[in-house]
Amino acid sequence: MVSLGSNISENSCKVAMARPLWFVQLLKKTFPNVRNIAKMTNVPLIGRIIDKMLFEDDNIIYLPKDSVVIKIDQNLETPPEMVLPSQIVDHFIDKANFHWIMDFCICRDSCDCQDYPKGIGCLFLGEAAKRINPHLGRQVTKSEAHEYVRKASDAGLVHLIGRNKLDAMWLDAFPGENLLTVCNCCPCCCLWRTIQDLHPDIAKKITKMHGVKVEVTEDCAGCGTCTEGVCFVNAIQLVDNLAVISDECRGCGRCVEICPNGAIRLSIDDVDYFEQSVKRVSSAVDVT
Repeated sequence: MVSLGSNISENSCKVAMARPLWFVQLLKKTFPNVRNIAKMTNVPLIGRIIDKMLFEDDNIIYLPKDSVVIKIDQNLETPPEMVLPSQIVDHFIDKANFHWIMDFCICRDSCDCQDYPKGIGCLFLGEAAKRINPHLGRQVTKSEAHEYVRKASDAGLVHLIGRNKLDAMWLDAFPGENLLTVCNCCPCCCLWRTIQDLHPDIAKKITKMHGVKVEVTEDCAGCGTCTEGVCFVNAIQLVDNLAVISDECRGCGRCVEICPNGAIRLSIDDVDYFEQSVKRVSSAVDVT
């Protein structure tokens, strides 16, 4: 009985200190206007204030879907011992001492997404996640965290991983250097659709994974399938009836997956990409 009473007291204390649910509801109502807010970052002074408040020290990586990595170091066949992009997430799950999953995705829930599950939210790792309101999700074990990201991948969602001050702000999960976000994104509702609207100095904090290249091959038939709501950042367009990928590409690989002619290839040309990616994320966030 004493133990139960202690747990109730501890949970009540966490709720009292956490970001209130009315604040979360307010954010959900605001979310449909997020692209207009992003455009404000291009306004002098206002943009610098928004950057300082919401994006300071951000360092976020798009991870390609494992299924689209077709070559590494110029080898067309993926070697069975190859480290896959999802194993970067696995690394930090294994390293972290605290794991928290959201019961919903605020992006998909706010947009009433019809194509991807609203009930698969972000995974948060690190001590700062202990401050998250317990009504928004739950603490899980390492094995449950691994299972969760696999479930997200099977649902067609793309992982982003890194330090995201916006998450620390809306969840009141500080310090930010102890909160690692693993976002499970869809192309229709994801917050990072705003990359194309953000000031370039902010947008460059969200990048493709080290060593990734996405290329259109001579097999392109100009069907336009890859341009129809597939790319997170609108980085692929038809030019003279051929798909052309711009420098805005973040290397998620959705266009590779969707192309009916197999005319788009994603390659990783640096065998040290795993170590480089882990080093980059570790320099921004400490999850131990």
